[in-house]
Amino acid sequence: MDICVYTLGCKVNQYESGVVVAKLKKAGHNAFEGLKNADIYIINTCAVTSEAEKKSRQSVAKMIKLNPDCKIFVIGCASQNNAEQFKKHGNVKFIKGVASKTDIVDLIEKEGTDVEDLPLVYQNTEFAQITKTRQTIKIQEGCNNFCSYCLVPYLRGRSRSRDVQDILAEAISCKDKVNEIVLTGIDISSYGKNSGTNLGQLIKLLDEQVDVRLRIGSLEVNVITDEFLQILSTCKNFCPHFHLSLQSGCDRVLKKMNRHYTTEQYLQKVELIRRYFPDAGITTDIIVGFPEESDEMFAETCDFAKKVSFSDIHVFPFSVRKGTVAEKMKQVNDGVKKQRAETLSQVKLQLKQAFLSKYIGKNLQILTEDVDGEYIAGYTANYIKVYLPKDGINENTLYDVKTTGLFNDGLLAEVE
Repeated sequence: MDICVYTLGCKVNQYESGVVVAKLKKAGHNAFEGLKNADIYIINTCAVTSEAEKKSRQSVAKMIKLNPDCKIFVIGCASQNNAEQFKKHGNVKFIKGVASKTDIVDLIEKEGTDVEDLPLVYQNTEFAQITKTRQTIKIQEGCNNFCSYCLVPYLRGRSRSRDVQDILAEAISCKDKVNEIVLTGIDISSYGKNSGTNLGQLIKLLDEQVDVRLRIGSLEVNVITDEFLQILSTCKNFCPHFHLSLQSGCDRVLKKMNRHYTTEQYLQKVELIRRYFPDAGITTDIIVGFPEESDEMFAETCDFAKKVSFSDIHVFPFSVRKGTVAEKMKQVNDGVKKQRAETLSQVKLQLKQAFLSKYIGKNLQILTEDVDGEYIAGYTANYIKVYLPKDGINENTLYDVKTTGLFNDGLLAEVE
């Protein structure tokens, strides 16, 4: 049976879809990711923003257009948030929430709705299918932060960590097939808090046992300490790229967001990172147009972004989520949000080009990933995108290169 797994949203969703595909293949099905013609579609939904939830709903119509006779199974955060929104389509045969969602493999002959209570402990699954370059491994689930704009703690539950040995076993299982492993979760900064270990110790163990590049997902400020960075600095395979969540560069907005740090504390953490890793890529997320954000507050955010000198910024106009504290606050006009997003995107471009320019004419190592026209693109350890003319260049290969100039969203280079 041809079964397509279609994923919206974060790297955690992508990992979980990989688990579903692996289980389907093991059961004898022709399973694949992407959007292709199939007998059955499994939609792994997202609800982090109202737009993401809308896209989750709209994807049902896309499947029906591809195959009017298909069966559709909906799983994940959007169905956890509101299963009813998917029931109007006759092709939707089964709806499952977040808990045990990879068990949908065992339910493809059934119909109905199964949105369970969220678990209090980490639920182990089979390992995800192995990708061709970098393999994402999920190490943690849930979140305890309760930011005022976010539904994730209600959709994913409380923070819970995966067993160290289970993570290690998955890493070992793929170390001969990929050149990079990315550790991901909903809040990986909280890894191990209830089990007597921590994120640094996990990375150190993986570095000792698995000889591939190790990259970490989004971090919270609280995890950045001398002890943590000292451990990372001794790891030969650690990629010095820190995606350090900011959300706003204005202390008044941070307080309204229920983010538990100030801009001064954030800057101190950035400076600490650069003390250990002078060439670190430091990227972040920033929300513009948060409720009650004034022009002055937004200007503070732009100034702070320049002060930090991020290597890249993901810019998001604020999206109100029903059921959050921020929903009750005074909202910023959509036009203002759009204008602020454009302004901050220009700041982002300037900062990114300044960061890239420091590496023109430098010798770097990249891991090639994807063909992009006449080039193959790959990434350095500190997450600079580098393009090589594709003639004679292989994907999923480490190359020593010399950069020659700015190109597209990264640098152009030639093999040394």
